[in-house]
Order: sequence, then structure tokens, then C-alpha cells
Amino acid sequence: MTLLSFLGAKIKDPFHHALQENALSDVDSEILLSWLESDAPWNLKIAEFYQQYEFNFKGLELPDSIARIFSKESISGIKEDIEQLFLVELSDKVDISAHKLIKNQSIEMHNDFVPRQETHRVLIQLNRGWVDANGGVLMIFFDSTPGNVSSSFMPLHNTAFAFEISPRSFHAVSTINSGERFTIVLSFFKAEK
Repeated sequence: MTLLSFLGAKIKDPFHHALQENALSDVDSEILLSWLESDAPWNLKIAEFYQQYEFNFKGLELPDSIARIFSKESISGIKEDIEQLFLVELSDKVDISAHKLIKNQSIEMHNDFVPRQETHRVLIQLNRGWVDANGGVLMIFFDSTPGNVSSSFMPLHNTAFAFEISPRSFHAVSTINSGERFTIVLSFFKAEK
């Protein structure tokens, strides 16, 4: 798995972020999506601003085909790419989780910012045949004003969205109208000096 070639330069406004197509190889994206659809250990999480199915990879005994995708070498490569993209030094700590949104679920506007916690995140979308009618659009906001959308991104299969977490990184996911929206979330932490 590699995220070496984000499309163009990172976008600075309203917060630093970047996009990439073909986040994984076609084979790996299909293996991972099939596992998420059939055998992944989903748990419903209800929080203040979202309701979704999720699980954390920490401590899971993964099938070999999935463990290979998330090998130490692969994650280290992604970390290095994020460091170069955002000109930051990251620690070796990485949190990997998966999210699944189903019909009528959404994620309200938030910024993910918690002092001295994750500083950078990569979202890898794995969604079979996703179209506008499915909903589940990732929306980026200029500020904390609902409706003040800067841009939006369809969760197209095998695309990645990387961003710097900050008090300005407001984003949300629109309501799922149909289908299942799968996201792999890799969270990175700035190195302590």
C-alpha cells in the first residue's frame, strides 16, 4: 500500500488536505473491501455527532491477506509520504480503524481536533459502485458555520483523502441514502520534541 502520488500539491484552504486516486492496488482494494463487507468485526458506535459501525485494528488477529496490506513496511511508507506532503515529523504511533456508514447514517460537522492527539489523518474509501444518489459525500467547510461548504468529495472506490487535523479542519459526511460506505482511517501523531 502506498500513498506516494497525491494528486497535485496539497490544498491549503480552508485547511491542508490532499486527494489521491488508486490508493491501493486494484487487487488489494478488492481483497480489503470484500473482507469489510463479509468478515470484519463491526460494532455500532453512537456518539454525539455521528452513528456508525466501526472497529480498531489494534490487537485484531487479521487474515494474512489483510495483515499484508497493513504491514509495518506499508504503514511506514504512508507515514513518510504524509511527512513529505505536509512537511511534518511524525512519531511511529499510528492508529488504524475502519468505519461503515449505512442508510440514514451521517457524520455531522466536526474538526477531529484534540490537543496533543492525532495531527494527520488519511481516509481510504472502499465503496463498490458509488454514485451521487448514494449520498455519503465528504464535505469540507470554510469554518464552523453549517452550510459554509468549501468543497465536497464523493467517496469513490479506492481514493484517499489526507488532511492535517487542526481547530480549522471542519468536515462532515452527508446522509447515506443507499449502500454501505466503507472507510479505512489511518491517524498519525506529530513527533514530540
